[in-house]
Amino acid sequence: MSLRMIHPGPRADRRIQAVRCGLRRIEGVLPAGRTVMQAVGALFATAGCRGGVVWLEGASCDPIRYVLPAPATDGLHGAWYSDTHAPDGPWTIGASTATVGWKDGAPFLHCHGLWSDGAGWQAMGHLLPFETVLARDARVTALGSPDAWFESLPDPETAFTLFTPLGGGDGAGLMARIAPGEDVVTAVEALAAAHDIPQARLHAVGSIDHIRFAEGHGVDCHATELRFADAVLQGGRARIGIEVVDIQGAVHRGTLARGGNPVGVTLELIIEP
Repeated sequence: MSLRMIHPGPRADRRIQAVRCGLRRIEGVLPAGRTVMQAVGALFATAGCRGGVVWLEGASCDPIRYVLPAPATDGLHGAWYSDTHAPDGPWTIGASTATVGWKDGAPFLHCHGLWSDGAGWQAMGHLLPFETVLARDARVTALGSPDAWFESLPDPETAFTLFTPLGGGDGAGLMARIAPGEDVVTAVEALAAAHDIPQARLHAVGSIDHIRFAEGHGVDCHATELRFADAVLQGGRARIGIEVVDIQGAVHRGTLARGGNPVGVTLELIIEP
C-alpha cells in the first residue's frame, strides 16, 4: 500500500461544514462555441441560482482539456495534478458531476467525469472548464440554489483553495464540505441525521485516500478524483456508489465500504431530500 496523504497545515476544528439550502431543478441548453464555464455560469444566472450541481452528460467538446490526480512534488501539498491532457478532436462527456459556485467574484465549477472520443477510447479526470469548449449545443440538467453556493476559499489545513459552502436559508436541502480524514459514509449519515434527513439523493465530487469497496476490491492510491454515482440515503443509511480515477488514469467503480474511506483533500456534497 502506498503512503497515506499528509496535509501541511493545522487540523481544522470543524470537520463538516454545511448550510441549509433551497434546491430547484434547472434545465437548459449550453450553447456551442462557449467554454463550459461560460455556459454553465450563464445557465445558473438565468435561473437565479448562485450554486449547486450540474450534470454535463452528452456535451460534445472540442477541445476538451483535463487533468488526472498526481503525487505532489512541491514538498507542501498532500497531492497535486498531472500535466494537462489535450486529446485531439471532439470528445463527448458521459457520466459527470460538477459542483457550481464562485471564485474571485466570478462563477466557477469543479467537475469530475468520464468522456469518450466515440471510437472506443474513454477517460476520466478533472475537467478544466475554462479551456474546454462546447462543440455543439448541449441540453443539460442541474440542481440550483438561490440562497447557497460554494465559494473557493483558502484552506490552511490542505494549503489548497477549496469550495466551501456559504449562504443558506431554511430550505430542505444541504450543501456541505467534508474535511480530510473523515470517513465518507459515516460522515454523510451523521450530517443527514443532524438535520433530520432520512431519505435523499446524494451528489458529490472529491477524493478518497485509499478506497475500499463493499464488493471487496479497492484502489491503493492516495490521490484520486471521484464522483458519486447512484448514491442515496435510505432510512438514514447511505449507499454510495462512485466512479473514480487513479494517478495512472485507471477508472474504478463500486460501492463505498462503511468505515474504510477517509476523504483525501475534500468532498463537496449536496444532499437532496
